[in-house]
Amino acid sequence: MAIKSKRYQEARLEASSNLELYWWVFMRISGVVLVFLIIGHMWMNAILMDLNKIDYDYVVQRLSQTTWKIYDWLILALALLHGGNGLRYVLDDWVRDPAKRFWAKVVSYSLLAFIFVLGSFSLFNHDFGVR
Repeated sequence: MAIKSKRYQEARLEASSNLELYWWVFMRISGVVLVFLIIGHMWMNAILMDLNKIDYDYVVQRLSQTTWKIYDWLILALALLHGGNGLRYVLDDWVRDPAKRFWAKVVSYSLLAFIFVLGSFSLFNHDFGVR
């Protein structure tokens, strides 16, 4: 069951294990980090760059730099971990049958892993060489 406390001291008392408390802390930190990463992404692409000028060549030029690959990969990894943990909370709270909850988690985690591997593979192995 998800920790419903908003303060760390209360969450510590409510947590059934240290791992559950660590995931609670991770959700708070990753949420804040994701907000700033997304604001940075939006700032770079919507404020500094004219949206009408974003095309395939712009994306290729941007992703040919390792810094942007790592930046985008960080957004991908944190978003999937944050969303996957939130989904785990939802499944634990709402799916009462243990067998159905198990299979729902297997399918969900498999999809998340597939998206992570596909996204990482696309970012780091695709040739974004500038023409």
